[in-house]
Amino acid sequence: MNVIGMDIGYSNLKIAYGDKGGDPVLVNRPAGAAPSDHIGQRIMGDDDAVRVLVDGREFAAAISHDRIENWARELHKDYTATDSYRALFYSGLLLSGLSEIDKVVTGLPTSQYFDANLRTRLVETMKGEHQVTPCRKVVVKDVKIVPQPLGGFVDYLHGLGDPSQVEDASILVVDPGFFSVDWVLLVNGEFKRASSGTSLDAASVILDEAAVLISRDHGGNPGRGKLENAIRSGRNTVSVFGARIDMAPYLADASSKVSHIVGAQLQESLRKEDSDIDTIVLVGGGAPFYEAAIKAAFHQVPVSVAHDSIFANARGFWRGGAT
Repeated sequence: MNVIGMDIGYSNLKIAYGDKGGDPVLVNRPAGAAPSDHIGQRIMGDDDAVRVLVDGREFAAAISHDRIENWARELHKDYTATDSYRALFYSGLLLSGLSEIDKVVTGLPTSQYFDANLRTRLVETMKGEHQVTPCRKVVVKDVKIVPQPLGGFVDYLHGLGDPSQVEDASILVVDPGFFSVDWVLLVNGEFKRASSGTSLDAASVILDEAAVLISRDHGGNPGRGKLENAIRSGRNTVSVFGARIDMAPYLADASSKVSHIVGAQLQESLRKEDSDIDTIVLVGGGAPFYEAAIKAAFHQVPVSVAHDSIFANARGFWRGGAT
């Protein structure tokens, strides 16, 4: 049995794929996607775009968003219904190298997961036979949709030497992403809907704030996209009027302004619980931006950040589908 855990984010496409019983192969690519005639021509370096067909139209996908011209970036709650999302899904199928896939597991932001019609529509989009290139079809036999942070929870359990040690624990899993910060509360291994939720004070808001702070000091706004690409590439500086500006103090300042709001939202979400949280697990690529604020909001609760946190959900999706 082969499985793909697919985390189709607003900033990155993460997949974990492979056969049950082994270890998954992990792939991380930017989540830009647009029709090929909206992509700038690359002068230097290889063109690493994944070319796919969406309703007969060629898309270039799994590229950075700054390569896209005259095509709106999909940063809204109807993302899963867009052609760009479907192009990224097809890209994930192609990157796996599989022609027949027994199960695809993916997630939705927690608030969107509660919409049964949205879950049904996404299953219908992903399941079945897909003409992903002019000469290649991929068949997906089964699809499972879960709340996004649930992948991180499964990944967390896998990393424990003895999962039974948390069988009666209250575990809050927080997943700061680019578009939203999602969280789920699990008590005795059960998903507590009323205390799970979504905030839109996400990484994109932090990057926008950091860009404004840089502009205040240096007179030029690098923009969200340039900051996003620098972080993805592991760079510590960004260019403003030809000068290299250290991003760290601006990101720290922006994080402190935005992340404390999420800490307060988490506290409000949990106010009806009659017992305290035993542990908090941070997953997702935006985890470092929120760690300090969540530790401050829940100062008595141990907080752990998932190893290679950007892949935590995709790994958990794969592990959940492979069991």
